[in-house]
Amino acid sequence: MFAIIEAAGWPIWFIIIASIFALAIIGERLWTLRQSAVAPRDLLRQVVEEYRQQGVSREMLTRLNQGSILGQILAAGMLNANSSRDVMKDAIEEAGRAAAGELDRFLTSLGTIATASPLLGLFGTVIGMIEIFGSQSPTGTNPAQLAHGISVALYNTAFGIFVAIPSLIFYRYFRAKVDAMVVTMELQALKLVEIVHGEREV
Repeated sequence: MFAIIEAAGWPIWFIIIASIFALAIIGERLWTLRQSAVAPRDLLRQVVEEYRQQGVSREMLTRLNQGSILGQILAAGMLNANSSRDVMKDAIEEAGRAAAGELDRFLTSLGTIATASPLLGLFGTVIGMIEIFGSQSPTGTNPAQLAHGISVALYNTAFGIFVAIPSLIFYRYFRAKVDAMVVTMELQALKLVEIVHGEREV
């Protein structure tokens, strides 16, 4: 592996650093965007049942805030359950905006890596081409410098694309997943407001 890095020249280190950040972001987002951590199934039903049985309690709010992102949104609404519909809805919308920001965290960085990696590979290619042209001299061609220039150009191009493809795939995947989760949480929160204010049963 070190031999490949050495053959690829110093520009490869930019791509390696980008790949490390991409792997870290992908791992963190896979863990953070789990269904159970964002919007557990049946959470709304459990909250509604507890509210109908014993009202809003400090224990309920604490448990919701610590449980999941949807729980934090529902907790903001339940905290204002005795207020008007508009006040409760505003509190939920504020919590929802904060939740959306949490879900979007690092996705811009991952998208930037997906876009920049081929450019970093192209930069390495240019460096390799410069070395290739530098191998030409009035007395002939330096074979070692020519071979090194070719390896720098090809390795950087390949590694840049290699990092960009999975980064782009995961960026698109996370983007779609976040959008779907936001819509789900909005519907659940709206349903809670209507249930609390007697506009629907379930």
